[in-house]
Amino acid sequence: VIVHDVNELTEKLFPIVEAMQKHFSAGSGTYYSDAIFFLSVAMHRIMPKEITQIIQVDLDLKYKTNIRDLFDEFDNFPEGAVIGIAREMQPVYRHTFWQYRRENPQTKVGGPPPDGLPGFNSGVLLLNLEAMRQSKLYNQLLEPAMVQKLTEKYHFKGHLGDQDFFTMVGMEHPELFHVLDCTWNRQLCTWWRDHGYSDVFDQYFQCEGEVKIYHGNCNTPIPED
Repeated sequence: VIVHDVNELTEKLFPIVEAMQKHFSAGSGTYYSDAIFFLSVAMHRIMPKEITQIIQVDLDLKYKTNIRDLFDEFDNFPEGAVIGIAREMQPVYRHTFWQYRRENPQTKVGGPPPDGLPGFNSGVLLLNLEAMRQSKLYNQLLEPAMVQKLTEKYHFKGHLGDQDFFTMVGMEHPELFHVLDCTWNRQLCTWWRDHGYSDVFDQYFQCEGEVKIYHGNCNTPIPED
C-alpha cells in the first residue's frame, strides 16, 4: 500500500488544472483546495511513470462483483481511448447545455441514451495513464486556451469538477472514451426528477442488466442485499 499526501498532490495538480477550475467548480473563483476534484484529469502527469493504469472511484459505492472484473474493461478500450467512464444517469447536462441545445435544436448534446449524449459520471473511472501520457489530443485539451474555446462553444458552466471536463470533451471527442455499461456505475440519485425534468427523467435513469456497482450519489441510500 502506498499512501499519497493530498497536499503534495494538490501542489502538483494546481498549475495544471487552475485554468479549468473557473469553468467547472462550484465556487466563483479558483480555489487551491478544489484542485483535488480534478485529480483524474491530470493523474498521468503526477503519478510515477511505472503506474500505467488506475481505477479511481468515489466513496459512496457498493460493490456487487469482484473489482478485478472492472480491471478487465481496460482490455476493451478501442484504439485512441484513454479513459473508461459510464454515462450520467440524470438530465443534469440537458440542463447545463440548455443554451447550446436551444441554439442547436437537432443536437444530441445533453440528450438521453441510446442516441443522445447525456454526459458522463465520474464515480467510477478507468484511467489508462500510459495512453493519457501518449495522447497528443488529450494533452492539448488540457491547455487553458482549448478549455476556454470549448466552454465558449458549448456555453458551458459546471460545478462537478472532473466529470464536467470529461463531459464537455466527450461532446467534441468521444473517441477518447470507452463508455462503461451503466451496471458498472448504477447511480441512484433522483434529484433532477423533482427539479423540472420529471417528463424525461426515466429516459436517462433506466439501466438494464445486473448491477455490478451501486453509486449512492447525492446521499441516496443504497439497497441492502
